[in-house]
Amino acid sequence: MRPRKKDRDLPAKVYRKHGAFYYVHQNKWERIGSTIEEALEAYARKVKAASTGAGMPKLIDDVLKQLGTKLKPNTLLQYEAAGNRLKEILAEFEPHQVKAKHVASIKNSMAATPNMANRVISFLRTVCTYAVEWQLMDSNPCVGIRRFEEKKRDRYLTDAELAAILAVSTENMRVIYLMAYLTAQRINDVLNIKLADISDEGIAFKQQKTDKRLIVAMTADVKDIIARAKALPRSARGLTLFTTKRTCKPVIYETVKQQFKKASERAGVKDATLHDLRAKSITDAKKQGHDPQKLAGHSDPRMTERYIRLREIDVAQGPALAKIATDER
Repeated sequence: MRPRKKDRDLPAKVYRKHGAFYYVHQNKWERIGSTIEEALEAYARKVKAASTGAGMPKLIDDVLKQLGTKLKPNTLLQYEAAGNRLKEILAEFEPHQVKAKHVASIKNSMAATPNMANRVISFLRTVCTYAVEWQLMDSNPCVGIRRFEEKKRDRYLTDAELAAILAVSTENMRVIYLMAYLTAQRINDVLNIKLADISDEGIAFKQQKTDKRLIVAMTADVKDIIARAKALPRSARGLTLFTTKRTCKPVIYETVKQQFKKASERAGVKDATLHDLRAKSITDAKKQGHDPQKLAGHSDPRMTERYIRLREIDVAQGPALAKIATDER
């Protein structure tokens, strides 16, 4: 770094300009006071924040720690992902420096992924709520920032598409996909099926997201998938039905998600996600005369209907030509 030619009485990164003092970092000029006393006090806070790991990154970590015992594991993972993104964006910010214009800028920068943007801003709103309570902010800068309108997913995975995906999948993944379809449970709940959860009556589930308890009845198809999963070569038998080959630990969600994506691409099935298995299962269950709400574990029937309504396509009957054809003759 070149030595200063002027303002040698000021600390590093602090400059005089137009009668005020500014902190300059990464070509950004931040006004820190109109007097030398104000500037030095603000500079000291910044140095202290940098040395103690304070600022927005620390606030985000503190909030995640608070939420850690209150959230479901999958929800906490989503919050941590949003938190990591925000810590990168707001690395140079103190809590009191975050304004509505910054939140709006974060939202707009993620316009290409509106669902993710909504989740990031939603988590930031929670972080700022804690900051207000802890007197680190005067008000919540997320208030008044509107969510992106999210398109409701109406993708229905056809029997032919699912068959194509299964055909190019490994047996390790194939049995997981099939169990997810046959039980209509969320993937994490399927991956957490313990051998002790399986009985002649069926498979007992306690849904992570809702704490709902239910048993999916044993059928010939379910029994077949259980047998196929147990027959997979393993160095030892773990406590869960689906385990990794070498370590015999439960299979993780991210692995299944990525493998399903790759299988869909190999099969030439476009716009298919792992979550489409649950939607297909619930929709097909209704077609076959079963109770879709009970199978899904929804407490509100409207949630079940939303799953089904978005994916059911009415088959309309057109008029017959019999009379017209007769008249023409």
